[in-house]
Amino acid sequence: MQSAGVSCLINMAYSLAVHGGAGTILRSTMTPELEAAYRKGLDNALNAGTLVLSQGGSAVDAVEAAVASLEDFPLFNAGKGAVFNHIGKHEMDAAIMDGSNLAAGAVSGVGNIKNPVKAAREVMDKSGHVMLVGAGAEAFARECGLEFEDDAYFYIEQRYKQWQDAVAEERVTLDHSEKKFGTVGAAALDSHGNLAAATSTGGMTNKKFGRVGDSPIIGAGTYANNNTCAISCTGHGELFMRSVVAYDISCLMEYKGMKLNEACNLVVHEKLVRIGGEGGLIAVDKFGNVSLPFNSDGMYRAAITSGGLKMTAIYKD
Repeated sequence: MQSAGVSCLINMAYSLAVHGGAGTILRSTMTPELEAAYRKGLDNALNAGTLVLSQGGSAVDAVEAAVASLEDFPLFNAGKGAVFNHIGKHEMDAAIMDGSNLAAGAVSGVGNIKNPVKAAREVMDKSGHVMLVGAGAEAFARECGLEFEDDAYFYIEQRYKQWQDAVAEERVTLDHSEKKFGTVGAAALDSHGNLAAATSTGGMTNKKFGRVGDSPIIGAGTYANNNTCAISCTGHGELFMRSVVAYDISCLMEYKGMKLNEACNLVVHEKLVRIGGEGGLIAVDKFGNVSLPFNSDGMYRAAITSGGLKMTAIYKD
């Protein structure tokens, strides 16, 4: 009986997609070494989430593990790689959502939490709320025993230079250029038929006034519903919020009967484009189908399914 149980676990159906941001990702500025490093970061996240799913774990646990891995990888604008705000600090945002019961948790404007996605999970599971912000969110994370790091942990020389350049030019940037959307995320279907999504970001370089984008906003940058799909977005946050992108795709599927790809393409390639919205998203539906659309030059993305799909890509081809 034990042998049969192990065999069942190995053959369970699951799907997982991850992203490390979208935007103007030019081959001309990408060295082979840097591309290999980005791919390694994506593969690490896939491995972290797949380890959970392949052992019969939950989609929520899988997306949390995958996003935490991306937060720990300094090339991505989340966690350790988060960009600097206008006063040289890090203000991070994250969200997670459980499609089985529509439970959700988010944190915004937090500093020094090693893995903001874990704070979002604690908000979902323990706080009785959906979103906590700033010092209050940090205090809650400490009460939950989450790991904190000092400012030196988050210091990345490249990010510091980007901030200094932005300050000198008196501009706010989405990442290292005007159209590089630095966000990480994951979406998953587990063997029990449950969906989940999570997203994390450091936001805009040189951002002011406590600016918050779509990543921690349920329905805008993050959404999961067992009836339809799980989605994590990356793009121009203000326009993704105005379009309620993640929820819009779910609604198109639930109320108009659209397939995952059809709904994603309509929103990303038509509705967003009409208002000047650039970026992309990852999505997994209740059947395990995966969609990774983007209307920018590239998107760091990867996906794996128990059915044999495994891919990692950066550019349109």
